[in-house]
Amino acid sequence: MLYDAYEVQRSLLAGASKIAEFSADWLNHPSNPLSYSSMGPMVAATLDVFSHVNATRGKPAFGIVETKVGKKSVVVSEDLLARKPFGQLKHFVKHGIGGQPPLLIVAPMSGHYATLLRGTVERMLPKQDVFITDWRDAKLVPLADGSFDLDDYIDYLIMFCETIAETTGQRPHMLAVCQPSVPALAATALMAADKNPARPLTLTMMGGPVDTREAPTAVNTLATQRPFSWFERNVIATIPMVYPGAGRKVYPGFLQLAGFMTMNLGSHMVSHFELFKHLVEGDDDSADATRAFYEEYRSVCDMTAEFYLQTIDAVFQRHLLPKGELTHRGRRVDVGAIKDTAMLAIEGEKDDISGLGQTRAALTLAKGLKAAQKKYLMAEGVGHYGIFNGRKWREQIAPVVEQFIAAHGAREKANVVRASFRP
Repeated sequence: MLYDAYEVQRSLLAGASKIAEFSADWLNHPSNPLSYSSMGPMVAATLDVFSHVNATRGKPAFGIVETKVGKKSVVVSEDLLARKPFGQLKHFVKHGIGGQPPLLIVAPMSGHYATLLRGTVERMLPKQDVFITDWRDAKLVPLADGSFDLDDYIDYLIMFCETIAETTGQRPHMLAVCQPSVPALAATALMAADKNPARPLTLTMMGGPVDTREAPTAVNTLATQRPFSWFERNVIATIPMVYPGAGRKVYPGFLQLAGFMTMNLGSHMVSHFELFKHLVEGDDDSADATRAFYEEYRSVCDMTAEFYLQTIDAVFQRHLLPKGELTHRGRRVDVGAIKDTAMLAIEGEKDDISGLGQTRAALTLAKGLKAAQKKYLMAEGVGHYGIFNGRKWREQIAPVVEQFIAAHGAREKANVVRASFRP
């Protein structure tokens, strides 16, 4: 009933949004005398904000068509290297450029599409051969395609690493943003234990909940103050018949969005009031920047119930990975098995989703790595989204990631050369 009620409301508001959009355009039209009055622009701005808030949104496009490698502009196109029911491996191909270190960016499966990391991809493109996990909206996956849980997530990452290694002939670097820090670390540990030749050369984890017992945030408190059964009863819904995934149990994206909006409701209200003022003043550039942010932020997708519930249980309530108790298909995940995947942990000083110390805990768990193979960065004055998007990401954080990848990539090449001369 929850999802059905939402669909009814969405349909009604979508129609109202279109009417409001048409009315705002009419009020702003130069041929309309009201557009020159003091009241006309204010009413139009109000309708415009209402239309924007309630518009129907689908999956955004990355829209990256070029980048600069050195001083040269290079054409970029998207290629799908692997396609699975719940996600695909997307490659940003730079035409005429080869030999760069392959980088797998693991996008969070947390209600937003992979395009939330557009800024991350754009910044890493000039010096890396970039791939990304492009997760699928669970409501579009038919029941016949099976289920998807944390074990499957880890399987996907291992398979994607193997695909990249086979395609490029190099061990990939992996960068996990927020939630996938846990499955990325687990996948790396399993591949290390198996001596998988495609195991990551480096693993960068940014604002991830590796050990949520460290500096718990409001998100962590929400996940622990209620019993597991509460989440099963209250936040899981069934996909209605209008979608290909009809009958699938999911954690709806609209609930996730509502939770994130509520956490910082004051900031979002101020942002929309600023949008209103920009529209009244005719400051289209500022208004468009706010719209662009919310177009991405409000584009949400559903997660399978089994993945969401397993994450709540294993990551937030029982802390299985840092306690050494996480298993993958019955096999214990041993982070200590990682011997030659260098690790970089990045945290934001003002992160209100993953507190300070939660990501850094991975470095403590990796007992098989030497000190020179570990690095930690605390980004001063940076919140959760600023870790992977925005000016501080581009100017302060990304250069550290690039240097880390380059340093350990060079060390790997040196080891290969030395090994080739051994009798």
